Amino acid sequence: MKIWKHSRLDFTLFVLSAAQFGATLWLAESWEGSSFIWRIGNFALLVLMIVYNIIVISHLFTHTPWFHAQWLNGLASILNSVNMGQSAQAYQLTHVRNHHRYNNDRKGLDGTTKDLSSTYRDGVGDEHASLFKYAFGGATATLFSTVKTLLSITRLWSIGIHERELLALTSKSPVKRALQLRQLQLDRTACFLMVLLYVAISWKWTLACYLPAFFCALALVNVQNYYRHYGAAPENKYADSVSYYGRIYNLLTFNDGYHQEHHLRPLTHWRLMPAVLRGHEQLNQVERIISPVPAMLGIFHRNRAQLHRRSQVDHSPPLRVEQPAFSTAAKGGVR
Repeated sequence: MKIWKHSRLDFTLFVLSAAQFGATLWLAESWEGSSFIWRIGNFALLVLMIVYNIIVISHLFTHTPWFHAQWLNGLASILNSVNMGQSAQAYQLTHVRNHHRYNNDRKGLDGTTKDLSSTYRDGVGDEHASLFKYAFGGATATLFSTVKTLLSITRLWSIGIHERELLALTSKSPVKRALQLRQLQLDRTACFLMVLLYVAISWKWTLACYLPAFFCALALVNVQNYYRHYGAAPENKYADSVSYYGRIYNLLTFNDGYHQEHHLRPLTHWRLMPAVLRGHEQLNQVERIISPVPAMLGIFHRNRAQLHRRSQVDHSPPLRVEQPAFSTAAKGGVR
């Protein structure tokens, strides 16, 4: 009987998620009576784990579920949900069905973007929103939305009437739609019960460490997404994202740096991202942004090309420009 749907290597992701669950409980338990230095370390580790879960573990799970059995994927969804503090099923709907459909699009005639997480959504004109507004404004909105959702006990944490955008992303198939709604409800219920457990273990840790860490993690995830698209050309599917090819980073993050390739083939398993790069000659024929640093550190990528300002004029794929390796333009190869 086959357990793993795509690769046995996904066992590593499952173990990391389970380890995060246990580590979080340990951090909550160790808060009382600990030193100031230990509490700083507690906070930093919690932020790191939540960020890693969202941008790596849960991100990969939403695109390529680990197991053949649906009930196992359901349990994994609950596990990842409590680890990142919000429903993994909701993340799958907004990310896979929305972000990867509209690919960080610009504003349309209605004055907004179709991609709910587009960096242009709150920008002025055809420009990206400011990093501060995108990162911290987005984190604030997500935090309040998450708290509101967790407190929706009166409707047993199901999708409310006000969540029209999320409801519209569910499957048109009645059977699949029912399964998605059920999973979302289970995810939210698990998150609520987990917060109650945190409070029972240490309400001081929950208020002084967990909630601030959750907010900081959301902001850092937004920084990651911002620099995965900042300066790229939304109209060109071969240059609408930013990749980073550092070997150590991609080893530790399961090829998270191959973001342009991921946008080209979002349902391709993470281990095959380098093959996507090799299989698309078009990536060598257009000017696109390759970052010298991981997206989280995108602020240090000085003089990044602003391809979006060129493509908004003629909407044609920009030609490849020869520059040194790890420059802002592609030279034969590269969340």
